[in-house]
Amino acid sequence: MPDTVLENGADPALKSLWAAVLTAARWTRGNSAPLQAPCTFVADPLDGLRAVADTSPEGLLQAHPSLGWVACAAAPPAAQAFFDLYLPLCNASARNPLTIAHLGQSLDGHIATSAGDSDYVTGPENLSHLHRMRALCDAVLVGAETVATDDPQLTVRRISGDNPLRIVLDPQRRLGSAHGVFTDGAAATLLVCDEARIERAGEKVGAAEVLGVPMHEDGLDLRSLLTALRARQLCAIFVEGGGRTVSAFLEQGLLDRLQIAIAPLVTGAGRPGIHLPARDRVADCLRLSPRVFAMGADILFDCELRGAGDPKAMAHPSTGTLRRII
Repeated sequence: MPDTVLENGADPALKSLWAAVLTAARWTRGNSAPLQAPCTFVADPLDGLRAVADTSPEGLLQAHPSLGWVACAAAPPAAQAFFDLYLPLCNASARNPLTIAHLGQSLDGHIATSAGDSDYVTGPENLSHLHRMRALCDAVLVGAETVATDDPQLTVRRISGDNPLRIVLDPQRRLGSAHGVFTDGAAATLLVCDEARIERAGEKVGAAEVLGVPMHEDGLDLRSLLTALRARQLCAIFVEGGGRTVSAFLEQGLLDRLQIAIAPLVTGAGRPGIHLPARDRVADCLRLSPRVFAMGADILFDCELRGAGDPKAMAHPSTGTLRRII
């Protein structure tokens, strides 16, 4: 299905699918009690989704007690890839928190040039995807270097949806207060630093609240950070960059999903995407089990990490076939 900015004149079919996905995510967050039986929904032009009898032949999506959100048999084939990609995020809740990361990189593995230019590595379809991810998550998180280099807005602009809480990791508090995320008022913002660098309660950087967390030898204690964010009822955390930040979450085993978008671009040199400590043997490296999506000219690898056992022990995946996806 073609990707279109969801504004006036947008593809009505895509707009309806997105409304259904967004409503599904909100429905999950708003239902604190465990689901006891499947609930079936059809698309609704006003509310995104409307509950119907489980036997309805027009069912579009179903919330299942054990499977989470799934597409019904009546869902149009053209919608299947869209639902496959986004429905896993709709299952995030206080009982089932989710931490997901995304990087967009070149064919030779760089998220920016050596000079730091990343405008834009991936295409417009992937940019719209990033905005959907923000809208589906409670918070979007980036490192200080991303803010210093790109001064990103981290808001939902290309599609419909609410802006998430913006979280900036700045352990040493090297960022000034002039960056847009601290001053634009577009969304609530949280600056996270070494707890030893907080001088007084209620400190702010611009309009941003300051949160201190413990440090360990490799940097911020990210597990303690996630615990603090869960205590704030933030169920779905989107780690959007940069490469060092995503790599730190991956190395500490804190990601439930990892997405890598690869663009048909060669930078020759540049800032790497994933950067982990070296392994001497291929058998000791992380071998992930991906789902692969064509996204415009880019290829998106969506890798589930939770419940997959030890990725190091996975055999080399093979379907025994050669398949063209574009």
